[in-house]
Amino acid sequence: MQPKETGAAYDKIASHWVGDDFNQQNGLPQHHRALQFAVAAGRALDIGCGSSGRIIELLVEVGFEVEGIDVSAEMIRLAKERHPDVTFHHVDICQWPLTESYDFITAWDSLWHVPVADQPAVIEKVCGALAPSGVFIMTAGGLDGPGEVTNPCHGEPLYHATLGLPKLLRLLDANGCVCRHLEYDQFPEPHVYAIAQKL
Repeated sequence: MQPKETGAAYDKIASHWVGDDFNQQNGLPQHHRALQFAVAAGRALDIGCGSSGRIIELLVEVGFEVEGIDVSAEMIRLAKERHPDVTFHHVDICQWPLTESYDFITAWDSLWHVPVADQPAVIEKVCGALAPSGVFIMTAGGLDGPGEVTNPCHGEPLYHATLGLPKLLRLLDANGCVCRHLEYDQFPEPHVYAIAQKL
């Protein structure tokens, strides 16, 4: 499943993340932990920002200048309604050149939609966009090796893939980042989040 198809699927279900059924605290405790490693509240980027704006709101509250990107046009439209003063980009992270430097980058429940063959290049690009001591928080499938699957989500097919934790950690290291925290935060589900910091 290519990013364009993922974006089209999310266009149809984008309202779920702004509805009453979605837990708006999802991922926030993990981001509070990641922010403890941040040395400056400078520029931040939310990759796969979605429509809820909860992570962007947190980053703005603690002083970051935030940008959001998403492959879904409807996600971006809803996000702009909630945060009209934030800069949003309707782009595919696989194709978008990260030419700026960021002190904090989040990719919460987003990079696992990137085709597995493209994930190493995307992670390299994200690590390269971190300022010195910059922090990167991301989620991944907590498997020992690579895997990919397409499952329904609110009636729409969504692709998920993982490189496997050993390869992910090697990639972070090879691109100048050290893993500060790794946790199976929804155990026994294989949902993992990692906090990395640029050396």
